[in-house]
Amino acid sequence: MPKISELFFRSAILFLIVGIGLGLQMSISQNHNVIGAHAHINLLGWVTSAIFGGYYALNPAKATGLPPLVQYWVYTIGVVVMAISLYLVLTGNTALEPIVAGSSLLTFVGVLLFAWIVWMPAHPAVVAHPAE
Repeated sequence: MPKISELFFRSAILFLIVGIGLGLQMSISQNHNVIGAHAHINLLGWVTSAIFGGYYALNPAKATGLPPLVQYWVYTIGVVVMAISLYLVLTGNTALEPIVAGSSLLTFVGVLLFAWIVWMPAHPAVVAHPAE
């Protein structure tokens, strides 16, 4: 499995643990004011990161070089900062709304980088050629 897939899968599992933990905290406290952060952690963190990892595992020719690594870090940093700042905004720290906005844009850049990787041709040196 490509290294980038491992990175995305490991990050996805960490997001899942945090998302479930936050869900349990909301359930136990009966206070659901941070449900938006919970949803973002689970959907952008757990689900989307796992999908990215799966794509790279299924397309190893697209999983090499600098672009996938840049995409991983841009996306993951964006989601982490967005999740933390959104949680804090939802608990009353509205001064962090610009951080939520900026990290949302960073996450979107990570998605756009992924779209570019999906649509760009694979590096010819990595593409496996069938036996002739």
